[in-house]
Amino acid sequence: MIVTRELSKVYGGACAVEALRGVSLEVRDGEFLAIVGPSGSGKSTLMNVLGCLDSATGGRYFLDGEDVTRLDSDDLARVRGRKIGFVFQNFNLLPHLTALENAALPLVYRGVPLRERRERAAAALQSVGLYHRRDHLPAQMSGGQQQRVAIARALITRPPLLLADEPTGNLDSASGGEILRCMEARNAAGTTIVLITHDEGVARRCQRRLEMRDGRLGEPR
Repeated sequence: MIVTRELSKVYGGACAVEALRGVSLEVRDGEFLAIVGPSGSGKSTLMNVLGCLDSATGGRYFLDGEDVTRLDSDDLARVRGRKIGFVFQNFNLLPHLTALENAALPLVYRGVPLRERRERAAAALQSVGLYHRRDHLPAQMSGGQQQRVAIARALITRPPLLLADEPTGNLDSASGGEILRCMEARNAAGTTIVLITHDEGVARRCQRRLEMRDGRLGEPR
């Protein structure tokens, strides 16, 4: 699913910051990978590059067999829309929309008819155990429930890859456990997942763990 070769990312000019330093990575189809490391280690920069939200300064990146290294912004948006779902630490739900409407948002942007949007959003909420909360607003749900709505929204377009940046970071341990069980179920159904976390307990739930330090990625010490 993911192959990178010597990725680098440099920010700034005279006082340049090298955020990624020769990152080479392979993620197999259907894998559940954790990337751990302290703040400032380059985890989020790597996630942005893998998610086609940013481009590397050097190196190569192949996503599902496609070389996305030198694509322009329009082509990167196309790749994101077809192949990647995102889950972030902050749930980013629209407060005035119900759980069903929030989950359906990606289909609105694709011009999917209303009836199909509602049917697919209902199925997505069912898959994360929240169909019974479909008419509730975010403020009427717990943090763990809001994050499950965010996962349903990320998966509604059926992307082969899910990128999760600290998805349990704002949750208590019980709610965090619910999110991990949800992700494990989606992985068992075939979704490839790359999860960034600073929590070793979360990382141990994944099939494989790599460590990020000072812009370099490698096996844990």
